[in-house]
Amino acid sequence: MASIAVCPGSFDPVTYGHLDIIRRGAKVFDEVYVVVLNNSSKNPLFSVEERISLIGEVTKDLKNVKVDSFQGLLVDYAKSVNAGAIIRGLRAVSDFEYEMQITSMNRVLNENIETFFIMTNNQYSFLSSSIVKEVAKYGGKISELVPPAVEAALHRKFD
Repeated sequence: MASIAVCPGSFDPVTYGHLDIIRRGAKVFDEVYVVVLNNSSKNPLFSVEERISLIGEVTKDLKNVKVDSFQGLLVDYAKSVNAGAIIRGLRAVSDFEYEMQITSMNRVLNENIETFFIMTNNQYSFLSSSIVKEVAKYGGKISELVPPAVEAALHRKFD
């Protein structure tokens, strides 16, 4: 039986930190669904479709990675694609507290889906999509933070 995992996030935009987690997850699982959260309570810079396109572009070399979006409960999406695992990246202790709450709730909703935490590479421990957007907005250098396709998309948004 193939091991299938879901790697959820807002990815607004996808960063090298996200890619680090996706690539490492793709080495462990047979299939990884990178799913863009469609959260109506947030005001994203990129549309869901733009985020899906950017993730698809920067993961096109990973043949076992699929990109999708979802609304609703993550465990319901995971079940719909026969995933037995959720991949979550951790940067710092502060991430762990939040992720522990989400993981505990997911466990209540579906005890058959396990969550796997992957510690981010140290060079990305400070990195967030919010920081990238803020730096890009004011013309700062982001080439070491995001892939070229994402950098170009950010420049288009802020020019």
